[in-house]
Amino acid sequence: MILDAQPDITVVAEAGDGEAAVEAVRVHRPDVALLDIQMPGLDGIAATEAICSATATRVVILTTFDRDDYIYRALHAGASGFLLKDVRRDDLVHAVRVAHAGESLLAPVVTRRLIDDVVRRGLHPSAPPTGLDALTAREREVLVLLGRGLPNPEIAAALVVSEHTVKTHVSNVLSKLGLRDRVQAVICAYESGLIKPGAR
Repeated sequence: MILDAQPDITVVAEAGDGEAAVEAVRVHRPDVALLDIQMPGLDGIAATEAICSATATRVVILTTFDRDDYIYRALHAGASGFLLKDVRRDDLVHAVRVAHAGESLLAPVVTRRLIDDVVRRGLHPSAPPTGLDALTAREREVLVLLGRGLPNPEIAAALVVSEHTVKTHVSNVLSKLGLRDRVQAVICAYESGLIKPGAR
């Protein structure tokens, strides 16, 4: 009801479990899917992985849980964001729009805390993407700043370039490394060793 009330958002399907959600995405190809962590049968993390590996649909996780390991596993599965179910209506709508625009839904300070915590505990479910050698020196700088959770205006200020230039560099980084969005770029920056836990 909240989303359907928006003039620029249309709810194309609803699903009662993870398998039904994956099938609904396959059939309807929505821009954004909202998934719960705990669903009957296929859980939200497995459903996220299935959706993100086979479609361009961006996944936003909604849950009552805020444990770091849930957040990390969901993001590593390909989710573009993570929201608690007590999120305000306006923030939920904003989250869908942000995910559709290809941005992450975690504030920089949350991103840094999350990645520091999981890397410090040694959670590495998969190898970092290949392709770091294909990055230019400036693109590596941008990846490091992304890994620190900086938004485009702060990256632009740090590198003394325009925001348009930063957007181009971010796009190149994501493309060369085969990453879906900025959140995965943050994970890549840590897992590749470009940033050490606790570094700023």
